[in-house]
Amino acid sequence: MATCHWILLACLMLSICHRAVALERNDCSSSPEVRCDFVCDCQDCSDEQDCGYQGPDFVCDFEHEGKCGWKSDEGDYVWERRQRGKTLPDSGPSSDYTTGTSIGWFMAVTAVTSDTPRTAVLVSPTIRHSSPTCRLRLRYFIWDSGHTGLGDGPLWGSLWQIDGEEAVVWRPDSTSVRGWREATIYLGRISGPFHIHLHSRRSEGKQGDVSIDQMEFLDCALPVPPESGTCSPGFVACKREGCVEEYKVCDGTDDCGDGTDEENCVYTQQNISCDFEDGLCGWDLRSISPLKWTRTTQMNISLSEPLKGPGRDHTINTVAGHFLYVTKPDDMMSDWTSFQSPPLAPTNATHPCRMVMYTHQFGRVSGGLSVLVAERQIYPVWERGGALGDLWVKAEVEFVINSTFQILFVAAIRDQAYGGIAIDDIVLSLECRLSDEAMPVPEFPKPPPHPCTDDDLKICDFKKDCPAGEDEAQCGDFSFEMGSSGWTDASIGSQAWELKLEYNDDTMKEEFLTVVGAPGQQLSEAQTRTPLLGLSGPACTLQFSYSLSGSNPHIGDLAVYVVDSVLGTHPVLWEFSGRTNETAGNWVKEEVYVGARDHRFQLEFRASAKELSPSSQIAVKDVHFVDCSALFVPSGDISCNFEVNLCGWYQDKTDNYDWKLHTGMDHTVHDGRSLVVDMWDTSLRGLSGRLLSLRQDISSEHCLSFFYKLYGPNTGALSVKMLYPDGSEELLWTRSGAHGNVWHEGHCSVPPQLSAFQLVFEATRSGFDGQLALDDVAFVTGACSLPTMCSFESQTCGYTSSGRARWVHQSWESAKTGPNTDHSLETEDGFYMLAHSSFDVLPQGSVTTLTSPVRRGLSHTECVHFWYHTGGNKPGKLNVYVKPTHGNRIQLFSSSIRQGHVWRHGQGNVNWQGDWQLEFEVKGEGDPSSFIAIDDIAYSTHSCPTADSACDFEKGMCGWSNTQNPSVDWLDWDLSSVQAEMFYSTPPYDHTLYTDEGHFLVLPNSQRDTSNQNAWLLSPHLPPTKGTCLSLWVYQPTIYDTKLTVWRLFEGTRYELLTLHEGGGDWKRFSVNITSETEYQIVLEGFKGEKDVLALDDIRYTVGVNCVGQKTDQTSSSDNTGTVVAIVVVIVLIVLLAALLVFYLKTKHRTNALIQESNGSRVNCTGFSNDMYESGNAERAEEVNENTGP
Repeated sequence: MATCHWILLACLMLSICHRAVALERNDCSSSPEVRCDFVCDCQDCSDEQDCGYQGPDFVCDFEHEGKCGWKSDEGDYVWERRQRGKTLPDSGPSSDYTTGTSIGWFMAVTAVTSDTPRTAVLVSPTIRHSSPTCRLRLRYFIWDSGHTGLGDGPLWGSLWQIDGEEAVVWRPDSTSVRGWREATIYLGRISGPFHIHLHSRRSEGKQGDVSIDQMEFLDCALPVPPESGTCSPGFVACKREGCVEEYKVCDGTDDCGDGTDEENCVYTQQNISCDFEDGLCGWDLRSISPLKWTRTTQMNISLSEPLKGPGRDHTINTVAGHFLYVTKPDDMMSDWTSFQSPPLAPTNATHPCRMVMYTHQFGRVSGGLSVLVAERQIYPVWERGGALGDLWVKAEVEFVINSTFQILFVAAIRDQAYGGIAIDDIVLSLECRLSDEAMPVPEFPKPPPHPCTDDDLKICDFKKDCPAGEDEAQCGDFSFEMGSSGWTDASIGSQAWELKLEYNDDTMKEEFLTVVGAPGQQLSEAQTRTPLLGLSGPACTLQFSYSLSGSNPHIGDLAVYVVDSVLGTHPVLWEFSGRTNETAGNWVKEEVYVGARDHRFQLEFRASAKELSPSSQIAVKDVHFVDCSALFVPSGDISCNFEVNLCGWYQDKTDNYDWKLHTGMDHTVHDGRSLVVDMWDTSLRGLSGRLLSLRQDISSEHCLSFFYKLYGPNTGALSVKMLYPDGSEELLWTRSGAHGNVWHEGHCSVPPQLSAFQLVFEATRSGFDGQLALDDVAFVTGACSLPTMCSFESQTCGYTSSGRARWVHQSWESAKTGPNTDHSLETEDGFYMLAHSSFDVLPQGSVTTLTSPVRRGLSHTECVHFWYHTGGNKPGKLNVYVKPTHGNRIQLFSSSIRQGHVWRHGQGNVNWQGDWQLEFEVKGEGDPSSFIAIDDIAYSTHSCPTADSACDFEKGMCGWSNTQNPSVDWLDWDLSSVQAEMFYSTPPYDHTLYTDEGHFLVLPNSQRDTSNQNAWLLSPHLPPTKGTCLSLWVYQPTIYDTKLTVWRLFEGTRYELLTLHEGGGDWKRFSVNITSETEYQIVLEGFKGEKDVLALDDIRYTVGVNCVGQKTDQTSSSDNTGTVVAIVVVIVLIVLLAALLVFYLKTKHRTNALIQESNGSRVNCTGFSNDMYESGNAERAEEVNENTGP
């Protein structure tokens, strides 16, 4: 028995030991030896958490409060973690980069105002070490929103090694761009612990002007032991048990991480291989050019000015390491310089001389670097043009020379603001031997033919300025004999582009660009670029043929990019991934739209082969630039239905995204095409997408009309602008927020212009869950008719002022009088029409009138909606009239009551078959300081709703309105139907008609992570009541997913009436009694769900009648509802004519009404606009008792 106990005890101890070992393996993050080295030693990768990244993807998106361990130095200018927020800010990004929404997080600088520059520093945690291929890809944002200047250091990055100096490793282009840009920081081999510092230095700037997001550490781990325990063929073993490729041995870089691959290396016996730490090693820096190479260190160049020097050497990766360097002196223009080796002995093909070197070509000063051979002649053997980035790039050159020769390095320097060229770690193989023989005097090469123009801007501008077209001969267009030579390899990794020539059976030459192996260390794409091109015109197209052939089903990737000389690299223009065919020789033709470019630019092919082998190929040929001259203006009418193409419109290439042609939803034929921007597209980044017209030149007034959709719970804005040749813009029209899943008509009056201009449709991504659509654009001579909706945001819509005082088109920001916000946008910048009614402007009894353009009469009743705002104790009397072209005015609406600092809704029915105008008349009442303002005038094609009628949403919103007040909600309720819906989930039918054509209000579920965000729906202002019944039908299929709360709102304070978390798959009716001693509004607050939809239909409130049908209030006539006296006049005339005619007209009217109802899904719901809650109470709207909060 005792033996059994001992056995059980031993088993228990063994189990405890196993658990301890497993626990130690899983909880090993406390060991500094395994933390933050880019290798997940723990099963849960806890050793790679908060290292400046989160393992195992080594990414930091700042979505978590810990910021991946990044910290900001203290001071009055610092980095902070923040979101964009509900409203579009006037500084900082319009969204984060990771999620592309307003709720995503990023790091941004605070505002700063100082007499001297201040520096904000963001510091990473300690990282143990990194590999030679280590790089940090991130997204950065630099925008001078306040136009105060960015200075010389708005953003740069540095490395601080614990046992060394700080070295600059990243200096992005500091141009001001309102958008996220991508950059790569090449960290390289760092042998000991280090920190990454991100600096921003400014003396004045706004919050968020400099921001960082989405950091990704790539290929930073040192080699790990292979699973088999032994290195594969072609690899050598490192002492630390990893493996590296044989070609990396003795190349001047510690690839193993312990120096194994650089041990016992035998270089040239005469010691002309050089890291420049102890001298020049025999290299001769003399040059016939006045510009000279120098041996120096970053410490000698500058430690305080980040744009000077390469930042660090290659050998020891510090500011103290030496290298050769050349840059442009302050007193010199563009130039060149050279240095050379001692004479070297002849070589042969079996024993070539091989040279490895590391070059740093940074900034616009770098014009390119070439390696030449000087023997009997001087000729180039290697070249790398332009700037390659802020990194050291490995290169290899092989020399097979049958006579004594020298190696020449020649650098071209441009007259630009910053940058330079550096060389370090020149390694020559044993076959590179010094020679005692005298060098012959080499024959200098003949200079290339000089173009006929000295103006650099005329070279490669797509226009032949020289008689034989020499200025366009080497620009990358294969149409020219030397055109293919215009493509220059800019690769920095293990793959590169090479120009190849092949001859077919007919000895016809075929040239193409193909991807080959390269000696570079970085695991990056092969890149080849044209020279600087352009400017280009709106028809510019790139044509080429490409082939990705081989037996592997995925050969690799090919893409086209545009590199703007001012804005940097744009997002990908075109891309292909996979395989075109199995055998080489089969080519695919492609056309890529380049469009109008306002700056000089380069075209770039990028490619990445999955595997380089003789049987596979990535190649490009027959490259042509078609219709690219900026002087070429294509023909095209800007009146367009977009069924075939864009007509006279084209995409702006300086914005953030493009409009897309969409099939299956349009205004013209319903299943045709329209232009859309899908705000719900998770790939979109940046603020705006712009559509530009061809240049217009008009001498008379024109009207731009169009049909548009603004649809979705968080949809952004659509604007129309005029763009002038000097780059200035004028806003003509704008709309924002949910307008329902229906087409609306927009009008813009364009006055005569003295110079050419362009029209612009601009989609603004201030929201992230909706759709903007555009169709049936017309640009015609003459004035616009009265628009169906006028918000006064840019124009007065043709309304004119008359009388004793003038109506003023203004905003609070511009005038500091009148309402603090407009009604349309509910911002201080929003516009409205204002009549000052104080006695010094409008004496008592005097009137001022705002008159609309002429509106054509209709055969049926229509409703005029407007919003008005009064100020002062006696604001005056507001009368609204219909003014027939022939006949007396007919009053629609009248109000003379002081009604508080709020926007109120007014309406009136119009039934006049002749042409008429709308008049807003204000009569002064002698108040010392008063006004009346008007905003958001709209016309709907049906009669106005009455207070006690149910709103079935078949003819608009019936006075209910959304708000975009950011202090109360995030989203909008939207009007839709099952038939019209193409993206969001909906109820299977509406409640009113029980069909897929019936309308309802919906707060949909979508792929955007905006669950639990809310949307307010507001009733008109309702009178005090002892009992009013609110009833509504609700579709809420999933229990405890969405939420609906009903509130009574008075002067910013909410009182909860009803909260619903219902489940079930059908419409359900709910009702609630409302009592209030004061005027109030009803708020229907919906909360978006994670799984399902929330919808409303058939909403009704019976003023003064409770839910059991009892009359609770005394009725009184209101002066807020106008009547149309013209109806009485018409009826009297009809009676005098004949009873038969009366019967006929009544029958016709009833028939028309039935026809209109049967086509309800096609009614233009112009009565529904993006209405907002009064801003005067916005700050108090959230001051709610805790017991009544949502």
